[in-house]
Amino acid sequence: MNSNTNPYYNENTILYYNGKFKNASKVSTDLYGQTLHYGYGVFEGIRAYKTSSGTKIFKAREHYERLKKSCELIQIPFPYDIEELTQKTYELLALNHFSDAYIRPIIYCDPNMSLTKPNGVNIMICAWEWGAYLGDNLLNIFISSYCRPHPKSIKIEAKVCGHYINSILATSEAKNNGYDEALLLDSDGFIAEGPGANLFFEKDGELYTPQLGNILPGITRATIIELCQDLGIKLNQGLYKPHTLKNADAAFYCGTAAEVVGIKSINKQNFPLEWKDSLGKKLQTAYKNLVLKNELSTQTN
Repeated sequence: MNSNTNPYYNENTILYYNGKFKNASKVSTDLYGQTLHYGYGVFEGIRAYKTSSGTKIFKAREHYERLKKSCELIQIPFPYDIEELTQKTYELLALNHFSDAYIRPIIYCDPNMSLTKPNGVNIMICAWEWGAYLGDNLLNIFISSYCRPHPKSIKIEAKVCGHYINSILATSEAKNNGYDEALLLDSDGFIAEGPGANLFFEKDGELYTPQLGNILPGITRATIIELCQDLGIKLNQGLYKPHTLKNADAAFYCGTAAEVVGIKSINKQNFPLEWKDSLGKKLQTAYKNLVLKNELSTQTN
């Protein structure tokens, strides 16, 4: 690995690799791995926050449980203990002197050029300091010509490396057309999600979000649903066509990397409700307060 061309680490960065902490610049991988050639691997995105009681990883167990579930869904072995991985992640943050950080665990496969179950697996956990993935400004969204993969063609609820080619194509298309981010529909033309975030929209004081089935069941999405219950916000989950979104009052994306970010427009049509007056803004504030207090996580470093 060449730290001169990688913006996510330097010569002092430490990562966790197959049970040991190693310098990132000293770690290599086999060029015949199934994950490199076929996208046959799984990963997670997790955030740690500097709180009043120290650095805390938000919903670490939920993320590592989903990592394990993703492996099970696509028949990749997961010979790891979740509690140990959580503790090693805290150690990793301490070794790199990180308080606010984005954490990326990945399970990737040994060399195997056939389209069969993996011969063996590896785990790598790295971290870097990263601001909100989609920035802090309201987003101009483009409805992509690419749709989400059909749930009968893949395990849609697994966070699989190869699935994100779909996300890269949609994001690139949006940016090439002058937008900040994309919105994907499912194969039946219903609203699905962003390339790396779940969608919520507001209409007449109620919140709406696409139902499970054609979307990744995001951990941040689940947190927003919990917050809606706590705040008494009525939430509807269902199947919605694009015209429903275009007639909405406001909208936002949420995800571990993106956190909660407001949407200004969809295909150049602005939402009428000012962000500061929206339920999204209320939830954005509640989410930030939650992760900084980290009431849903008891682990500390």
